[in-house]
Amino acid sequence: MPELPEVETVRRGLETPLLNQIFSTAQIIDPRLKLPISSDLPEKLARSKIIELKRRGKYLLFKCQKNQQITHLLIHLGMTGSLRIFPQNTPLQPHVCIDFLLENGQLLRYTDPRRFGVIVLIDGDPLQHKLLAHFGPEPFEESFNAEYFYQQLKRRRVPIKNLIMENQIVVGVGNIYASESLFHAGILPTRLGVSISFEEAEKLREEIISTLNKALEQGGTTIRNFTNAEGNAGYFKQFLYVYGRNDQPCHHCNALIQQITQGQRSTYFCPNCQK
Repeated sequence: MPELPEVETVRRGLETPLLNQIFSTAQIIDPRLKLPISSDLPEKLARSKIIELKRRGKYLLFKCQKNQQITHLLIHLGMTGSLRIFPQNTPLQPHVCIDFLLENGQLLRYTDPRRFGVIVLIDGDPLQHKLLAHFGPEPFEESFNAEYFYQQLKRRRVPIKNLIMENQIVVGVGNIYASESLFHAGILPTRLGVSISFEEAEKLREEIISTLNKALEQGGTTIRNFTNAEGNAGYFKQFLYVYGRNDQPCHHCNALIQQITQGQRSTYFCPNCQK
């Protein structure tokens, strides 16, 4: 599933070619996503200008203006979604869900083989929408500081790996980067939040930010099928220390990396380096 670095990579790749472009219409090819694409979306979006492209957690937010009215096109890539720009005469490909046609002769195409994505047009404040209203701070915001993080963890009898993947605590730390951050912080993923000291919370916060930044520098992580807005893979996979490396030697101590399941997701850790 695309996580924060992958979604931010897509956002950066789309921002320059799409900013100030105008939607002429949209062609819904297959509306069957996690939330079905509304049949009136093409009409509502037509003649809207894209004036800003932001990200909130793992969601993309296209701020659009039409007759002085502001709407937001919210897109979540789900597990296998992709957004790419093509000329309008580009033939349909497998798994295309919707084509957003632009007045400049291009189209923004959303493709999603597994159809867990979300495409919604929002009137009003998008941050108050039910999909976003419960979100905590972004990892790069000043509000995600050591004291805040420690206070969120200290009363929770929940494994720390699960906690740092809760959007209510901090947004965008998905499965890959949770395992990697915990490794670099030297913390076992099975430890409960209540057991984490202030110093450990501060170290883990620093490693979350550092890991996400390093992934962004490499254009994200492609494990299976993630590609950016240009169709290129992310290269952070070659810098992974634990994720996907079960039964392989730790880069630090040569102990074998172990894999367990937490919350129906695979977790990877070094039993020697993490305490």
